[in-house]
Amino acid sequence: MSRPIRKREKNIGVKQKLKFQELQNRLGIHFTDENILYQAFTHSSYVNEHRIKSSEDNERLEFLGDAVLELTVSQYLFKNFPAMSEGDLTKLRAAIVCEPSLVNFAHQLSFGDYVLLGKGEELTGGRTRPALLADVFEAFIGALYLDQGLDKVIDFLQVTIYPKISEGAFSHVMDYKSQLQEIVQRSGQGSLEYLIVQEKGPAHNREFVSKVLLNDEILGTGIGKSKKEAEQKAAKQALDKIKSEKGTL
Repeated sequence: MSRPIRKREKNIGVKQKLKFQELQNRLGIHFTDENILYQAFTHSSYVNEHRIKSSEDNERLEFLGDAVLELTVSQYLFKNFPAMSEGDLTKLRAAIVCEPSLVNFAHQLSFGDYVLLGKGEELTGGRTRPALLADVFEAFIGALYLDQGLDKVIDFLQVTIYPKISEGAFSHVMDYKSQLQEIVQRSGQGSLEYLIVQEKGPAHNREFVSKVLLNDEILGTGIGKSKKEAEQKAAKQALDKIKSEKGTL
């Protein structure tokens, strides 16, 4: 075992190690090499304060995790949105792997509670700093990839990220109407029609209900803060219906 690993272990106390054990238990992921897990949560300020080699912080793992995350998200989008154009796939992937999204993922997993920080960084609120949390999430992905491989990363994302994509968390960049139109045109089934069937709520908090029809048959219903959002959600429901009935988008 190399000197940097031994020194890093020495500077991680029993209490910190127990916290990392709790994290692994909570995630249902147990690292073969726990040192790489520690490194994923080690900020440069901690390394500097404890005079550990700079290569022992999480920046290299962040670099790797960024690439792994982009690959795995790209693969998921490619398989699950076959009607989506290259440009729309790129926009959707960018929304999923951007800093605000990664921060949300890190928050949901309470990753900030486990970051190893120097005292100065701790006192200035580093534990909740968005850029730091986004970096930690990417570093964790990199560490998981090195320790257990790509399939385990995908298993992790199937719990943390993929369901949010499926649920429409990134619908603001997804053009479900175009996808639905493409499917209908390709199959020659007829023409689509969107109807706003209800408007409710006060003027400052309006909600719209939209239905999408194919040859007078209702395919989907959506509710949104704008007519456009309601129509997009109606189109998504229609796509989900088509997928469940035919086993394909």
